[in-house]
Amino acid sequence: MNNLSNATLAAAIEDEQQSRCSCCKPIPALAIYVLISLFLIGLSVSFFLLVAVHNAIFLICFLCLSALVVAFLLWNLFNSNRKGALLSYLHSLPHTDLTTALHGDLVKLTGLVACGDVSLESAYERVSRCVYTSTLLYEFELGLTPANVKRSFFQWRLTYCERYSTDFYITDEKSGSRALIKAGPDCKIIPILKESKLVKTTRSCKALSSHLKRWLLERNLSSEARLLRLEEGYVKEGSSVSVVGILQKNGVDNVLTIVQPRDVASTGCLWQKLLLPVDIDGLVMFESLA
Repeated sequence: MNNLSNATLAAAIEDEQQSRCSCCKPIPALAIYVLISLFLIGLSVSFFLLVAVHNAIFLICFLCLSALVVAFLLWNLFNSNRKGALLSYLHSLPHTDLTTALHGDLVKLTGLVACGDVSLESAYERVSRCVYTSTLLYEFELGLTPANVKRSFFQWRLTYCERYSTDFYITDEKSGSRALIKAGPDCKIIPILKESKLVKTTRSCKALSSHLKRWLLERNLSSEARLLRLEEGYVKEGSSVSVVGILQKNGVDNVLTIVQPRDVASTGCLWQKLLLPVDIDGLVMFESLA
């Protein structure tokens, strides 16, 4: 079983730190500072020409160009938060025919999931026979906290996470071949799967159900009435998912195995959608398109 909980919490903390540092992911902070410097210089030159030559054409062109650059940055920030570039890249990859694929190829498989030697159970709904589970608890923060006075007002913060994955099988819908997906211990997973919102308290109704209180107490979490949101997602046996990883073939036993890539890959620039490249570091598992 692969425990992804700490990595998920660390990623959430990193996202908060990047937002406080005004880093426009996936655009490096250095590029943002350079663009701001160029904008100030260009604005100064534009105003100088306006005053000295009484010609506003340069200023108008500069403002239009600046608006296009800002729109481009905001578009990439919006898609970065929703993994738009990564999903566009993954959906554009052709499905691999395992009968012709070679050892070491990057492959994309879509098919029905079957449990391996170890199966999982979701933490809150207790759904059994799963190969991936994710339970996330968010709390709504009001104002500044002593631990971090730079934290923003009025935001949801991930405070607790249970996320696990394990080795499983996929029956490729294209070739009918069965492959072992190595998503167990020591495997870096990039899950792009939606969690369902199971519980959400409001200002008018902060009371917690007895089941939720018991679930919180079992994990040494506070059961006091407060604003919180509980989300859970899972991949159950029989579900259809897509996986992107490296194919390994065992010529003796004719066993097909999909493992995480050794090196970090990149989506490249998706110019048709005006998206900058995003790094892919791990085995990707995402919902297949209908």
